[in-house]
Amino acid sequence: MTTITAETVLTDERAELLETLAKHRYLFRFTAEGLTEEQARQRTTVSELTIGGLIKHVAAAERGWARFIRGGAGEMDSYQADFFDSFSLRPDETLESVLADYADAALETDTLIATVPDLSMSHPLPVAPWFEEGKSWSVRRVAVHLIAEIAQHAGHADIIRESIDGQKSMG
Repeated sequence: MTTITAETVLTDERAELLETLAKHRYLFRFTAEGLTEEQARQRTTVSELTIGGLIKHVAAAERGWARFIRGGAGEMDSYQADFFDSFSLRPDETLESVLADYADAALETDTLIATVPDLSMSHPLPVAPWFEEGKSWSVRRVAVHLIAEIAQHAGHADIIRESIDGQKSMG
Protein backbone atom coordinates (compact mmCIF):
# COMPACT_ATOMS: atom_id res chain seq x y z
CA MET A 1 0.00 0.00 0.00
CA THR A 2 1.22 3.49 -0.84
CA THR A 3 -0.42 6.63 0.49
CA ILE A 4 -0.36 9.66 -1.76
CA THR A 5 -0.58 13.15 -0.29
CA ALA A 6 -0.39 16.54 -1.97
CA GLU A 7 3.32 16.78 -1.22
CA THR A 8 4.75 13.29 -1.17
CA VAL A 9 4.22 9.61 -1.81
CA LEU A 10 4.51 7.56 1.37
CA THR A 11 5.91 4.06 1.24
CA ASP A 12 4.29 1.33 3.30
CA GLU A 13 6.93 1.76 6.00
CA ARG A 14 6.50 5.52 6.33
CA ALA A 15 2.71 5.23 6.22
CA GLU A 16 2.77 2.56 8.95
CA LEU A 17 5.08 4.61 11.19
CA LEU A 18 2.85 7.67 10.79
CA GLU A 19 -0.33 5.66 11.36
CA THR A 20 1.09 4.12 14.54
CA LEU A 21 2.25 7.51 15.82
CA ALA A 22 -1.23 8.93 15.14
CA LYS A 23 -2.93 6.06 17.00
CA HIS A 24 -0.82 6.43 20.12
CA ARG A 25 -1.03 10.23 20.06
CA TYR A 26 -4.83 9.97 19.90
CA LEU A 27 -4.96 7.67 22.93
CA PHE A 28 -2.55 9.96 24.78
CA ARG A 29 -4.51 13.15 24.02
CA PHE A 30 -7.78 11.37 24.88
CA THR A 31 -6.66 11.14 28.52
CA ALA A 32 -6.93 14.94 28.70
CA GLU A 33 -10.36 15.25 27.13
CA GLY A 34 -12.81 17.14 29.34
CA LEU A 35 -10.33 17.89 32.12
CA THR A 36 -10.36 21.17 33.99
CA GLU A 37 -7.14 23.14 34.43
CA GLU A 38 -6.99 21.95 38.02
CA GLN A 39 -7.39 18.31 36.98
CA ALA A 40 -4.71 18.66 34.27
CA ARG A 41 -2.28 19.68 37.05
CA GLN A 42 -3.46 17.12 39.60
CA ARG A 43 -1.02 14.55 40.99
CA THR A 44 -2.81 11.30 41.78
CA THR A 45 0.21 9.09 42.47
CA VAL A 46 3.37 9.49 44.55
CA SER A 47 5.22 10.75 41.46
CA GLU A 48 5.24 14.35 40.24
CA LEU A 49 3.49 13.34 37.01
CA THR A 50 0.34 15.11 35.84
CA ILE A 51 -1.55 14.79 32.58
CA GLY A 52 -0.72 18.35 31.55
CA GLY A 53 2.93 17.85 32.42
CA LEU A 54 3.12 14.61 30.48
CA ILE A 55 1.65 16.26 27.39
CA LYS A 56 4.15 19.11 27.69
CA HIS A 57 7.00 16.61 28.09
CA VAL A 58 6.04 14.52 25.04
CA ALA A 59 5.77 17.68 22.90
CA ALA A 60 9.27 18.67 24.03
CA ALA A 61 10.53 15.15 23.31
CA GLU A 62 9.11 15.19 19.78
CA ARG A 63 10.69 18.60 19.15
CA GLY A 64 14.04 17.41 20.51
CA TRP A 65 14.04 14.33 18.30
CA ALA A 66 13.02 16.42 15.27
CA ARG A 67 16.11 18.58 15.90
CA PHE A 68 18.18 15.40 16.20
CA ILE A 69 16.89 14.14 12.84
CA ARG A 70 17.77 17.45 11.20
CA GLY A 71 21.15 18.08 12.76
CA GLY A 72 22.32 15.43 15.19
CA ALA A 73 22.90 15.27 18.92
CA GLY A 74 24.18 18.83 19.31
CA GLU A 75 20.79 20.10 18.25
CA MET A 76 19.19 18.37 21.28
CA ASP A 77 21.09 20.39 23.89
CA SER A 78 18.17 22.63 24.86
CA TYR A 79 15.84 19.61 25.21
CA GLN A 80 18.29 17.81 27.47
CA ALA A 81 18.89 20.95 29.58
CA ASP A 82 15.15 21.36 30.16
CA PHE A 83 14.37 17.63 30.45
CA PHE A 84 13.13 17.55 34.05
CA ASP A 85 11.34 20.91 33.78
CA SER A 86 9.40 19.58 30.78
CA PHE A 87 7.27 17.43 33.10
CA SER A 88 5.42 20.27 34.81
CA LEU A 89 3.21 23.13 33.71
CA ARG A 90 4.32 26.67 34.47
CA PRO A 91 1.65 29.04 35.84
CA ASP A 92 1.33 30.70 32.41
CA GLU A 93 0.72 27.38 30.61
CA THR A 94 -2.73 25.85 30.17
CA LEU A 95 -3.95 22.46 29.10
CA GLU A 96 -5.18 24.05 25.88
CA SER A 97 -1.78 25.63 25.19
CA VAL A 98 0.21 22.43 25.76
CA LEU A 99 -2.23 20.43 23.62
CA ALA A 100 -1.82 22.99 20.81
CA ASP A 101 1.96 22.89 21.20
CA TYR A 102 1.86 19.10 21.09
CA ALA A 103 -0.19 19.17 17.87
CA ASP A 104 2.43 21.46 16.32
CA ALA A 105 5.29 19.23 17.47
CA ALA A 106 3.53 16.13 16.12
CA LEU A 107 3.02 17.79 12.75
CA GLU A 108 6.73 18.65 12.63
CA THR A 109 7.66 15.04 13.39
CA ASP A 110 5.21 13.68 10.83
CA THR A 111 6.49 16.03 8.15
CA LEU A 112 10.06 14.93 8.77
CA ILE A 113 9.19 11.23 8.67
CA ALA A 114 7.22 11.74 5.47
CA THR A 115 9.84 13.81 3.68
CA VAL A 116 13.32 12.95 4.94
CA PRO A 117 15.17 11.45 1.95
CA ASP A 118 16.19 8.23 3.73
CA LEU A 119 14.82 6.68 6.94
CA SER A 120 18.26 5.06 7.40
CA MET A 121 19.97 8.45 7.79
CA SER A 122 21.55 8.40 11.26
CA HIS A 123 23.44 10.47 13.81
CA PRO A 124 25.38 9.51 16.94
CA LEU A 125 23.23 9.74 20.07
CA PRO A 126 23.87 12.48 22.62
CA VAL A 127 25.87 11.61 25.70
CA ALA A 128 23.35 10.76 28.41
CA PRO A 129 23.06 8.05 31.07
CA TRP A 130 20.04 6.54 29.30
CA PHE A 131 21.81 6.07 25.92
CA GLU A 132 24.37 3.43 25.12
CA GLU A 133 27.69 5.14 24.52
CA GLY A 134 28.83 5.31 20.91
CA LYS A 135 25.48 4.31 19.37
CA SER A 136 23.82 6.02 16.44
CA TRP A 137 20.12 6.13 15.67
CA SER A 138 18.46 6.34 12.29
CA VAL A 139 15.33 8.34 11.54
CA ARG A 140 13.50 4.99 11.57
CA ARG A 141 14.83 4.21 15.07
CA VAL A 142 13.82 7.66 16.30
CA ALA A 143 10.27 7.07 15.00
CA VAL A 144 10.09 3.73 16.81
CA HIS A 145 11.45 5.36 19.97
CA LEU A 146 8.79 8.08 19.77
CA ILE A 147 6.05 5.45 19.41
CA ALA A 148 7.35 3.77 22.57
CA GLU A 149 7.70 7.10 24.42
CA ILE A 150 4.17 8.20 23.54
CA ALA A 151 2.70 4.81 24.45
CA GLN A 152 4.55 4.71 27.78
CA HIS A 153 3.41 8.19 28.76
CA ALA A 154 -0.12 7.48 27.54
CA GLY A 155 -0.16 4.64 30.06
CA HIS A 156 1.01 6.98 32.80
CA ALA A 157 -1.66 9.51 31.82
CA ASP A 158 -4.34 6.82 31.73
CA ILE A 159 -3.56 5.79 35.31
CA ILE A 160 -3.64 9.41 36.43
CA ARG A 161 -6.93 10.05 34.61
CA GLU A 162 -8.57 6.94 36.03
CA SER A 163 -7.57 8.14 39.51
CA ILE A 164 -9.12 11.56 38.85
CA ASP A 165 -12.58 10.53 37.64
CA GLY A 166 -12.61 6.87 36.62
CA GLN A 167 -12.31 7.52 32.87
CA LYS A 168 -10.15 5.07 30.91
CA SER A 169 -8.73 5.41 27.43
CA MET A 170 -9.54 1.80 26.58
CA GLY A 171 -11.83 -0.81 28.07
